[in-house]
Amino acid sequence: MRTRIAVILAAVAAVSLTGACAAPEEKAAAAAAADPSASAVSGINTGPEQNRIVPAKDETIAARVPAGIRATGKLTIGLGLAGSGSPPLGFTATDNKTLIGSEVDIAYAVAGVLGLEPVPENTSWENLFIGLDSSKYNVGVSNITVTEERKQKYDFATYRLDNLAFAAKKGAGLKVTGPADVAGRTVAVASGTNQEKILVEWSKEAEKQGLKPVTIKYYQTNQAVYLALNSGQIELYLGPSPSVAYQVAVDGGLEVVGTYSGAGATLQGKIALTTQKGDGLVDPLAAAVDKLIETGDYAKILARWNLANEAVAKSEVNPEGLPIEGK
Repeated sequence: MRTRIAVILAAVAAVSLTGACAAPEEKAAAAAAADPSASAVSGINTGPEQNRIVPAKDETIAARVPAGIRATGKLTIGLGLAGSGSPPLGFTATDNKTLIGSEVDIAYAVAGVLGLEPVPENTSWENLFIGLDSSKYNVGVSNITVTEERKQKYDFATYRLDNLAFAAKKGAGLKVTGPADVAGRTVAVASGTNQEKILVEWSKEAEKQGLKPVTIKYYQTNQAVYLALNSGQIELYLGPSPSVAYQVAVDGGLEVVGTYSGAGATLQGKIALTTQKGDGLVDPLAAAVDKLIETGDYAKILARWNLANEAVAKSEVNPEGLPIEGK
C-alpha cells in the first residue's frame, strides 16, 4: 500500500529487549519447523504443501490473451517480495524456501483460468517494475496500489481493496476513526509509505484542533514493531490491513482497532494486477478475476488468508487511482 515505490513491509527500528525473546511469528515458525505436521498458524496453513486452487482453463477468456503470450504457454509473474516477505501476502513456508501467500494464490488461480503455466519470480519491489518495463514479467502481483501516476505507464485489473489498519494491544480500549483518536499517542508506521503520509496528516490535523501531535516511531522489522506493541513501548501500529490482520490471527494478544482506506478519506484505494500499458493483457486478466469471483474460488482464496474484508465485487480496469502529488 504505497503511493511511492517502497517496500510493502512495515519498515521498523530494531527494538532491544532483554533475554532471548522471539516475535510471535518467529515462535510459530520455530514450532512448525520442529514439528512439520504443525504447519498451521491459527488455522492458516504455513506449510509448503498449499493445495492451491488452480481452476480449469476458460477457453473464451484464454482466447483473449495476446498471441505472443499464448504461444509461450506461460504467464511470468513478478512478485516483489524479496527478503523476509510480508505475511499473508507473500512469504516463505515452514521449509524456508517455498513461497506462499495470498498474492501467490491469486497469481496461480488467474493463470489457471487463462490456461497458462504460472512462472512466479520473486524479486525486490524496485526490480519488479523494471521487470515489467523490460517484459521480463507479464504481470506484477505484489499488493500494487492503483495510482494516477502509475496509470501513465501501466494497466491495472483490480482484485482487492487497499485498506490500512490500526493494531493495538488487546484490552487497551482504543478505537481509531480519525485524527483525534491518535492525538498524543505513540504510533509506529513504516517510513516512506502511504500510511506514514496519512499519519503525518492526521497529526497535523490534531494540532489544528488544539490537540497534541502524534509521536511517530519507526522500526526496522515487523517483529520489532509487534514486540514494541506487546511490551507497551508503542500504543498503536498503522500498517497494511492484510499484514495486520495476519498478525492478529497469529498473536492472540493484539486486535484491530480501526481501518482506513489506503487512498485517504475521499477515495477507496484498490490493489491490482499490473501490466505494461497497452500490451493487451489487462482485459483477460480482469475477466479471469471475474471468473474466479463467479465460481467462488476467489472468496475461498481470500478467506484462507483472513482477507475476506478486502474482497471486490468485480475487477475494474484502470479505475480512479491515488492522485499525483500536488494535483
